[in-house]
Amino acid sequence: MTSSTLDSKIWAIAWPAIIANISIPLLGLADAALLGHLDSPLHLAAVAVGAAVMSFLYWGFSFLRMGTTGEVARATGAGDEARALLILGRATLVALALAALLFLLRSPLLQLGLLMMDPAPALRELAHDYAQLRLYSAPAVLATYAVVGWFIGHQNTRWPMLIVIVTNVANIALDAWFILGLDMASRGAALATVLAEYLGLAVAIVGLLRQPLPALDANFFQALCALRAYVSLLGSNLHLFFRTLALLFAFAFFTAAGEKLGTDIVAANAIMMQFLLFAAFAMDGFAYAAEGLAGEALGGGDETRFYQVCRRCALWTGVSALAISLMILLGREWLYPLLTALQPVREVMRSHSLWLVLLPLVAAPSYLLDGLFIGAGATRAMMLTMVFSVLAIYLPVWWLTTGLGNHGLWLSFTLFNGARGASLGVVFAYFSRHHRWRRWSDP
Repeated sequence: MTSSTLDSKIWAIAWPAIIANISIPLLGLADAALLGHLDSPLHLAAVAVGAAVMSFLYWGFSFLRMGTTGEVARATGAGDEARALLILGRATLVALALAALLFLLRSPLLQLGLLMMDPAPALRELAHDYAQLRLYSAPAVLATYAVVGWFIGHQNTRWPMLIVIVTNVANIALDAWFILGLDMASRGAALATVLAEYLGLAVAIVGLLRQPLPALDANFFQALCALRAYVSLLGSNLHLFFRTLALLFAFAFFTAAGEKLGTDIVAANAIMMQFLLFAAFAMDGFAYAAEGLAGEALGGGDETRFYQVCRRCALWTGVSALAISLMILLGREWLYPLLTALQPVREVMRSHSLWLVLLPLVAAPSYLLDGLFIGAGATRAMMLTMVFSVLAIYLPVWWLTTGLGNHGLWLSFTLFNGARGASLGVVFAYFSRHHRWRRWSDP
């Protein structure tokens, strides 16, 4: 395959994913803008803490998306659509079971999450109410993870784009109604998100039913009910689960450490983190392309094409990182006043904005390599490098730079993201030198 042909395939997958992904932090920015214009930063800070708790409870199960994508991509590369659909069926049943478990254990889980975050007493009750309402969307969120993973594994990012856009447009509209119209503040933000996430699941189901699915027979349902397969599924995704928990710990720790520095700082960090998420989700469009194309290449036994996918996705990831950093650098002065009317929060943002310019460039390799490793199914390496980056880089640097205040926190977070990419790069080179990529692609 020529480079131009592959570039066309990469962009065909990436552009809908980019549009979908950047709408996710835009939703966070909309929340921040609506709550940031209330009289007190308390509600914005409470949503930041509550959302961090929910990230642990929801994103911890994002292996339902990532694991499904990699397995479906490899099944598609091998020409086995029946197995791809079976993977989706199993992932969806696991998603619903996990959602039921989350709801049954909601009280101790929320208490544990808030204990880890340790917010100020004024924030705790608001954050608890926000998170408790958000838990009602668990079946929708987790089932949608599985369906989106199936679509991306088929290199179809247009339906995931539609799912996310519909969800977020509805969420923003409901936010405006509940927060400004009904004066529900942080509770309104939670309720809006729950209703929008169920609408997103409905769109996902419609999209799935419109695909040319293989016929279902008795053998399919027999395989779907085989308990041993679920043990294998959970075991193969355990590495992704712990990898995601380590990543979410890094984000939650960032929020909690900022909260110790004052309400203005945690509010400013919450808004600034949305800029970082904007960069991450935009570059993840090329990571999604890497997941689908790399998994398909390895599933079909074409290692040469796998390396070609690696090179072209790396090029476009780097270009996007540079473009995002320039956008943040040139647009920061007029964006900040749009997001909050609170002058102390704006001042914190201005004094720390160069971190936002630097981070997309530092973090870009980790986003790309995550996609390649997910497509290959090499998830153990992802877990080990993530844990290394948190324990050996992030936390020690933060502890050594506590005297720098919020700048020390941002420095440690930046080096953490750099360590993720560097350590995965070392593993990538090792696997390539020893021809180990194919071992991950077997069914």
